[in-house]
Amino acid sequence: MEVAINKIKKVITLKKMISIFLVFILLLVGCSANNQQDAGHNNNGQNIPSSQLENEALEVVAEDLEAPWSIEKINDIFYLTERAGSIVKIENGELGRQRVELEKELATAAEAGLLGFVLAPDFQESNVAYAYYTYVDNSGQFNRIITLHLEDHVWREESVLLDKIPSGSYHHGGRLKMGPDDKLYATTGDASEREIAQDLHSLGGKILRLNLDGSIPNDNPFSDSYVYSYGHRNPQGMTWLPDGTLYASEHGNSANDEINRIEAGQNYGWPSIEGYDEQDGMVSPLFTSGKELTWAPSGMDYYNGKLYVAALRGSAVLEFDLEKGGYREVITDLGRIRDVLIEDKHLYFISNNSDGRGNPQENDDRLYRISISDLN
Repeated sequence: MEVAINKIKKVITLKKMISIFLVFILLLVGCSANNQQDAGHNNNGQNIPSSQLENEALEVVAEDLEAPWSIEKINDIFYLTERAGSIVKIENGELGRQRVELEKELATAAEAGLLGFVLAPDFQESNVAYAYYTYVDNSGQFNRIITLHLEDHVWREESVLLDKIPSGSYHHGGRLKMGPDDKLYATTGDASEREIAQDLHSLGGKILRLNLDGSIPNDNPFSDSYVYSYGHRNPQGMTWLPDGTLYASEHGNSANDEINRIEAGQNYGWPSIEGYDEQDGMVSPLFTSGKELTWAPSGMDYYNGKLYVAALRGSAVLEFDLEKGGYREVITDLGRIRDVLIEDKHLYFISNNSDGRGNPQENDDRLYRISISDLN
């Protein structure tokens, strides 16, 4: 009798173990399903596209780039700057890395190096371009704007247009753009010394405007000054609408990233205000990421009523609707995005996962191309 009872107990125990095991399996499956569901949403609960690498409309134009920073294109030829001091030429699918010979030693500080780059309007005849780079010498670390001349596949520093732009551990600015008024515009950071953004005698924390020979335009908003707008923390993108309106992107302090409509002579508030803050005499942003979200916006361009902005920490290309307000992610899952260019109804953009802050995958970084109509 006792033996029979023990057998019954063993059977009951075995059934309990099987039941517990089945419950465990069901819980595991449930968690996996939830994780798969969560993977299809961003932090705002909005649907995001499946991996862009699976998008047949997305084309890889070039790969194996090294921390690329700026995109320039003329006809079917691309020129990309790389922070370590090279310019990549891409023609007919072939990538060639061209040497850049600079007068000063290129700085290796975080975020520094060979940054902004723009071809001269007469580049096809002159082989001249403009560049912005961070350097170090016996007097310290600074940024400068120069002309480069291309000869025998080598770019050589030809002349200095503007020197001693503040530089520090971080916040070098660095974007160069040719305005519709044929003036050269440059974004500069506060070099981690926030108070200089409000100092009109400092070139840091500003958007600068200069003639192509390096002189000060007569119609700049402040007499005998390169300063076009001030109160910026670390702006890294600029673009113009067809009517000449200028927009700029700006890195906030941890969050509070900004998209600003830029007007000559205006004060954009840093460090007195940021994000949604307001104060008399200072301009608040058109769009801001707010206190809880970081985009780390960089290069930008405009098409058909919308701004397209590269986002580094946001790991996306963001589309801002100027008419309706609001924004959405149109490119995701490719990591840090540094610069964008729109031409012939196509969006070109470069990933920047090899800049020391990303997680580079095989063949990173890349130059991509996609039709605007294929953005979801």
